[in-house]
Amino acid sequence: MAISYKSSGVDLDAAEAATKKISALAKSTFNAHVLNEIGLFAGFYEIDTKKYPEPVLVTSIDGVGTKLKIAFIMDIHDTVGQDLVNHCVNDIMTTGADPLAFTDYIGTLELQPEKIAAIIKGMSIACRENDCALIGGETAEMPGFYAPGEYDLAGSIFGIINKSDVINGSNVTPGDVLLGIPSNGLHTNGYSLARKVILEVNGISLDDYVAELSASWGEVLLKIHKSYKKAIELVRFLPGLHGISHITGGGIAGNTVRLLRAGLTLKIDWTAWIPLPEFQLLQQLGNISNAEMRRAFNLGIGLVLIVSQDSVDSIMNILKKNGEIVHVIGQVVKSDT
Repeated sequence: MAISYKSSGVDLDAAEAATKKISALAKSTFNAHVLNEIGLFAGFYEIDTKKYPEPVLVTSIDGVGTKLKIAFIMDIHDTVGQDLVNHCVNDIMTTGADPLAFTDYIGTLELQPEKIAAIIKGMSIACRENDCALIGGETAEMPGFYAPGEYDLAGSIFGIINKSDVINGSNVTPGDVLLGIPSNGLHTNGYSLARKVILEVNGISLDDYVAELSASWGEVLLKIHKSYKKAIELVRFLPGLHGISHITGGGIAGNTVRLLRAGLTLKIDWTAWIPLPEFQLLQQLGNISNAEMRRAFNLGIGLVLIVSQDSVDSIMNILKKNGEIVHVIGQVVKSDT
């Protein structure tokens, strides 16, 4: 029998079918700045130099991590696409930038068009919600590389900001206040620890209803990573906003300290809010120390704003008037070293 690419594990017909499904979903995110259809070797996005006379491009790349393992078990694949876009949007918007365009990478053992379409459907939903165009991507079928039924997922985003508007923490000073905006769950970090506690140590099924959560663990762990675009747009150019921290791997302290220059540190009031029930239950089930919980999880705070003392009230009022919940969770202080 003659050997073909398909017999080697790569189905070009399936790839073509997936591309057709992806193209329609991606096109739903396009705006007047997107200059080409999906299918070329690169995507084109025209910059509005009237809106951005001193343009600075801002870029980031990330993945969903082992949250994918939960998606595999639950056989739900659109939510991780939304997670990926929202995570990347949050990252670049900590600088004050506007998200413009997004590209993705999906690697898999066997290309299944319906599954790929579900992932891209989630991305397209999040791109539309974040005013960001999905202008390209890559889907790779790699026999012998991935486990059956599994895939890897990554995304790259670029945005834009005027140079004079960049937020980078350079104005952070001792006495600045930390304002925390809630998360809606684990977002996309801490899943290796969560899976170990739930699945390995306690042998809990993701389908089992948990009274303390009013849902199953599967439902809770697949909650979509929240986009903070609206909240950031409300305050990003206000006087007194000195820094924005997206709380991902490393927790509240590990991410927010990135914005501090030498000689400064954080004083966090860990009693200023009540951690979400999933974090409380994970800590109990795994007998996890407070220090480890604070490093691995966001604990219910997904975004931190560093604000001057005299701007706290005005910034909190604007956020609250627009439906955001805000907690005062600490301050910036001088370090002892």
